[in-house]
Amino acid sequence: MKLSFAAKQHYGVFGLGKSGLATVRALLAGGAEVSAWDDNPAHIAALQQALPHCQLMPADMWPWTKLAALVLSPGVPLTHPKPHPVVMLAKAQQIPIIGDLELLYRAMPKARYIAVTGTNGKSTTTSLIGHCLASVESSLEVGGNLGRPVLDFAPANAYVLEASSYQLELLATTRFNIALLLNFSPDHLDRHGDMAGYIAAKRNIFDRQQKTDVAILGVDDPASAALCRELIAAAQQRVIPISGNAPVKGGVFVQNAILHNRLGEVELTASLADIKSLQGAHNWQNAAAAYAAVFTYGMTHEAIIAAMRQFPGLAHRMQWLGERQGVQYVNDSKATNADAAEKALLTYDNIYWIIGGVQKEGGITPLARYFPKIRHAYLIGEAALAFADTLGSAVAHSHCGTLEQAFAAARNDAERDGVKGAVVLLSPACASFDQFRNFEERGDEFITLFRGM
Repeated sequence: MKLSFAAKQHYGVFGLGKSGLATVRALLAGGAEVSAWDDNPAHIAALQQALPHCQLMPADMWPWTKLAALVLSPGVPLTHPKPHPVVMLAKAQQIPIIGDLELLYRAMPKARYIAVTGTNGKSTTTSLIGHCLASVESSLEVGGNLGRPVLDFAPANAYVLEASSYQLELLATTRFNIALLLNFSPDHLDRHGDMAGYIAAKRNIFDRQQKTDVAILGVDDPASAALCRELIAAAQQRVIPISGNAPVKGGVFVQNAILHNRLGEVELTASLADIKSLQGAHNWQNAAAAYAAVFTYGMTHEAIIAAMRQFPGLAHRMQWLGERQGVQYVNDSKATNADAAEKALLTYDNIYWIIGGVQKEGGITPLARYFPKIRHAYLIGEAALAFADTLGSAVAHSHCGTLEQAFAAARNDAERDGVKGAVVLLSPACASFDQFRNFEERGDEFITLFRGM
């Protein structure tokens, strides 16, 4: 992205991770002057290597009276637990504090914008919207908090953006044509102070919407449902409720794997039961939200469902790899704690469960109610002994040590048992750092083992 509107202006950029580096590059390409800094020396070194002509200096040495704005990385505290010193410097000089989403909007004000936020499901929903729209929109970019930083995008007719609460705090003029808020549960409270602060940050996604714009809200949790009612009463934009488990009036919902569209005079329906990438109630809410977004964008019901059937899902997130000898294989390597693993355990029965790694607080104790669904557990990594104690006599289990050994044992047992609906599931409920660099590497090995069968 080339931010031509910023030509001959001076910007301060603080925070030089992926989004910060993209911001500096885009501002310089547009002819702006940039002063940049980061608390992390490694980020400073990376910028020096990538953009050696950028002006690097601590923020207290910046020419604050000349700055058009401070562009803040989403990871830098704006309010809680206390504002970063660079924020205080900007406020003292009455300098606007914005983020990369705001710069994208200023560069491309005539594009159409779809933004997705929520505690859970926003990456899947964003990807699903982008996947569907790619079949009808030739000029499209998808990313944000998910994937590429927005200022690495090319100019496009439409942008589908995953937006975190941190990013939404840094908007000033941005207006989303279609804004989605999926759900609320306690998250990032150290950053936002309390649940009210977190909700306030998320609801910024609807700011400046007009009558022609669309607000899509999940109603499956009390806080989201309350906000939906509030927006309907305010009547500032079109409001569409969505649900992954219950009927909603004038909206879109999925119940028992059947999607219902009640946005028009005639109700439209479709089964999602055979879409392997959208299994489970949590994915049904994602599907309802994405459907509502692309339907209001202009896609037909038939085109949406056809596109959904081709959706590959997200890598390492309940990623259905295929079926061999009557056994399904699912890569859920991103399930690095019990809460994340719960979604897979809810979705499948007759599970041959590969678990272990670096244990998180609480271990797998919260998952005990799902133990009757586990035919056998295969323990790997540091957590093996602790998990064996938790499983006890409730679940048959084996100490396998490595993922390769666990995969072989699970495959052998599942094929031997011949149980209908059997699933070999990697959903470790642990971090990966004892045996892998990250959860992606762990998931990639699982995929390699599956492909090598």
